[in-house]
Amino acid sequence: MKSVLEQETEVWIPAGHIRLEGNLDVPENARGIVLFAHGSGSRRHSPRNQFVASILRSGGLGTLLMDLLSEDEEAIDLQTTRLRFDITLLAERVLQAMDWLQKTPATSELKIVLFGSSTGAGAALVAAAERPEWVKAVVSRGGRPDLAGASLREVRAPTLLIVGGNDSTVIELNREAMDQMSAETRLEIIPRATHLFEEPGALEEVSHLARDWFQTHLNSATDKHERSWQ
Repeated sequence: MKSVLEQETEVWIPAGHIRLEGNLDVPENARGIVLFAHGSGSRRHSPRNQFVASILRSGGLGTLLMDLLSEDEEAIDLQTTRLRFDITLLAERVLQAMDWLQKTPATSELKIVLFGSSTGAGAALVAAAERPEWVKAVVSRGGRPDLAGASLREVRAPTLLIVGGNDSTVIELNREAMDQMSAETRLEIIPRATHLFEEPGALEEVSHLARDWFQTHLNSATDKHERSWQ
């Protein structure tokens, strides 16, 4: 029987020659674990990420919020903005975090879903393409799925793209990405919301859409697994 972490626990995730900081929280009877992949200078302590994570946990989902860059890398990125667009590096970090989840007693039995924002959404989709048997669903919040490039054609996980109605450039980039995907994909546009969903109620709507998407597809994955054994 897996362990349960009912309170947020600080964890360290091996990533090559460094370790990345994360916060893990697994509610009792969780059926899945949400791995957050954020980019563009956002970190695990971001109020937006923390808010979304709290809504997901209230829906019975575990969460792993982690920094995809080390403190030293973050300092470099603040000066150059280069690493936040290094999708190959960010995707590798997501894959290393997925490996860690599979080896950790508290999460080893949980199905993995990915929540990506900004450039982290591109990295999440690359990782989903690399591990189609592991990733059961993906949600992108104000993301850049287009940065996943050719990997978009290889994604098998159902993918929900959420964009603010006033974020016209990103809407178009998301539509272009959808055209390249064969997996189940849906675009949700939040009226009058901007890129960071700072308008009243906007981030709450994002959180509820993400929660419902994950729950639906985790249940679907469970049903398929159970039928295969009948």
